[in-house]
Amino acid sequence: MTSQFDRITLIGIGLIGSSLAHDIKRLGLAKEVVVATRSAETLKRAEELDLGDRYTTSSAEAVKDADLVIVSVPVGASESVAKEIAGSLKPGAIVTDVGSTKASVIAQMQPHMPSHVHFIAGHPIAGTEKSGPDAGFPGLFEGRWCILTPLEGTDPVALKALRSFWEALGSRVDEMDAQHHDKVLAIVSHLPHLIAYNIVGTADDLETVTESEVIKYSASGFRDFTRLAASDPTMWRDVCLHNRDAILEMLARFSEDLAYLQRAIRWGEGDKIFELFTRTRAIRRSIVQAGQDVDAPDFGRPHPLEKK
Repeated sequence: MTSQFDRITLIGIGLIGSSLAHDIKRLGLAKEVVVATRSAETLKRAEELDLGDRYTTSSAEAVKDADLVIVSVPVGASESVAKEIAGSLKPGAIVTDVGSTKASVIAQMQPHMPSHVHFIAGHPIAGTEKSGPDAGFPGLFEGRWCILTPLEGTDPVALKALRSFWEALGSRVDEMDAQHHDKVLAIVSHLPHLIAYNIVGTADDLETVTESEVIKYSASGFRDFTRLAASDPTMWRDVCLHNRDAILEMLARFSEDLAYLQRAIRWGEGDKIFELFTRTRAIRRSIVQAGQDVDAPDFGRPHPLEKK
């Protein structure tokens, strides 16, 4: 594949940044990849993994002459990055991000972007509970959605170039308003993570159930909550603070629905319970049919006899 960009700069080299680095090199999407992160230790590890061509702890230095700049930092750090790189961006550069909240990122970054660059916020909906440069791997974005939230008046050529970049990574690309994105992600991503963090915390606080029992018998639903609850605390703290309104709205709705289920259980209303479980089971089938998960027993996890 012909290089789409002469130079791509990755600011932040965690799971998303390092996965991007793998695929940009694998697919030949840039002639040069510059990696920037504030931690000298993380930068050294990125170099050991051969994730880029040049490495620096200075974001301002990293973006010089870059055609595409991808900011992959916790959303709460977006403004500080924008301030640092603003004066070093070349005319015509495309600046994007990968944050899970969009209205907040736009509010933090857009005021600092010079008029001669194209800022287009984005969010690849892909990831694992792992973090750091070692967590990345090629193919993370294959078959996943990437949502772009361009502002009114965004240059169509720049938007097309960014869309083509994500499509080259194997992503399906959609566009939507930033506020709508934040409401959608609050229910499909942010709320499930909050529930997972909370239920794992509740189990940890129980005095009548020992920690060893929680670990030993977690080969059921609880185990899958622990995967979400193992996600990067800094990233998810920032998501909560920077998508506060949408998350609180979804939490209120969830609390109402949970109260409905609680009443049905208390009063033995089996028909209501069965109707809810039947409806939600159909959602799972729809997700599998849409190619967003696999229809395998135990979510495809291997079992001891299968390994032999």
